[in-house]
Amino acid sequence: MRPVTFSQILLDFYEMYTPFTPKLKHLSLFRSPSSRHGMAEEAKKLAGYAAVDNHVQNNQVVGVGSGSTIVYAVDRLAERVRQEKLNIVCVPTSFQARQLILQHGLTLSDLDRHPELDVAIDGADEVDAALTLIKGGGGCLTQEKIVAGCAKHFIVIADFRKDSSVLGQQWKKGVPIEVIPMAYVPVSRTIAKRFGGEAVLRMAVSKAGPVVTDNSNFILDWKFEHTHNWKEVNIAIKMIPGVVETGLFVGMAERVYFGMEDGNVGVRDPPVN
Repeated sequence: MRPVTFSQILLDFYEMYTPFTPKLKHLSLFRSPSSRHGMAEEAKKLAGYAAVDNHVQNNQVVGVGSGSTIVYAVDRLAERVRQEKLNIVCVPTSFQARQLILQHGLTLSDLDRHPELDVAIDGADEVDAALTLIKGGGGCLTQEKIVAGCAKHFIVIADFRKDSSVLGQQWKKGVPIEVIPMAYVPVSRTIAKRFGGEAVLRMAVSKAGPVVTDNSNFILDWKFEHTHNWKEVNIAIKMIPGVVETGLFVGMAERVYFGMEDGNVGVRDPPVN
C-alpha cells in the first residue's frame, strides 16, 4: 500500500470540510520548492522574450547581459534572427555571455568595434521602486555596467522574486563590490566604518579561495543594515582606493520587465519626478 504523507492527510481534510473551495487554492498551500523553481524559470522566460520582442530591431548592436535570466533572452534573440533574417551584432558582458552568443550562432563583437550600442538587455538581483538595481550576484558587475553605460537603452529582465519596494527587501546577500585583490581588507574596513554593515570577501564554491572575476579581481559583498541614498553611496564607495566598481546601478535602467507568477509580464518604468 502506498504510504500517505502528512501533507496528503491535510489536503484530504481540507477537501472534506471545504468542498466548494477551488482545488488550486489547496495545492498552493503545499507548493513544493521544485514547482516554485519551475514557476520562476517560466517567469524568467516571459521577461526575456518580452524584452527582446519589444526592444530589438533589425540592424542593431545589442549588449548581452549575464546570469540565468539572460539565457532566455538570447534564446529568443537567436530565434528571431533565424525566423526574421535579422542583422544583429552582439556585445557580451562576460565569458558566459560570450559563450551564449557563440553557441547560438549569433554575431559576436566587442566595444572596440562597436563602442555605441542600440540596446543592452540584462538581469538583476533586485529592483526597487525607483529602478535602482543590485547586480553582480554572478560576479560580472563591472563589464555589465560598462556595456549598459554604452547603450542608448538599458532594459532589465527579472522574475517576480527580484521585485522590491526598497533594496534589501528580497536580496539578502548584499551589494557586490569589485576590488583590486591587494586592497580587499582596507576597502572592507573602510566600507564598514563609513556606511555600517559588513563587507565580506566572496569565497568560491568549486575551488579553494575567493571568487575571481573575469577581470582577475576579488568581490566583496556589502551587507548593509539600512536603506541609503544609493546615488551618494555609490559615488562614495567608488572613490575608495582599490574599488573597481559597485553592483549599484542607479539611474541607468530605462525599463524593467518582470515575469509574474500568474503568467503575465509586469512592466516598470522610472518614476516621474
